[in-house]
Amino acid sequence: MKSLVANMSSGALEPAWDVARLFPPQGSWSEEEYLALPGNRLTEFDHGRIEVLDMPSELHQFLVLFLYEALVAHVRQSGLGWVVVAPMPVKLWEGKLREPDVLFMRREHAARRHATYWRGADLVMEVMSPDDPKRDKETKRREYAQAGIPEYWLVDVSEKTVTVFVLPADAEQYAVHGVFGIGQRAESACLMGFGIAVQELLAAGES
Repeated sequence: MKSLVANMSSGALEPAWDVARLFPPQGSWSEEEYLALPGNRLTEFDHGRIEVLDMPSELHQFLVLFLYEALVAHVRQSGLGWVVVAPMPVKLWEGKLREPDVLFMRREHAARRHATYWRGADLVMEVMSPDDPKRDKETKRREYAQAGIPEYWLVDVSEKTVTVFVLPADAEQYAVHGVFGIGQRAESACLMGFGIAVQELLAAGES
């Protein structure tokens, strides 16, 4: 039987090409095939292409969980809606799905929730990836605004800041609501009364 792992003649390890052939080639994936993809890897979908993301670090996970716990406590207390963490695909538009680190949907937008993805969101949060900061600073900022997501939080560990972007009415690009650093409290523009102390957030990443 042909091995999926090793080339027996040379002894060199090879990728499991036969397994890869079970899936569509890049550029030919459908949204349905993407959403049905098995496994627990973080993946995103871009017009027929699958983007496999790096597994998050411990630091990244500590920060994401702090953001989630703070946001879900505020949302549940007021019965505002739902908060989830990645992996939960968010459909920005036809052919484009992202997986924000933390996302919130208002109760009045419940119809946008589906079992395997959400159609948009009311607030998304990202902890910046150190290997590709442009992806979070520029690409996702542009895409989330294009999708009409009212608010976007970006945590930059290297700069020790939390930037809150807000989408003005009828605008196509985010405006900076605030850049918050050590000693300051990052405040939401769309969720009245919600905020986090930046120092507490960063300390959670050091625990």
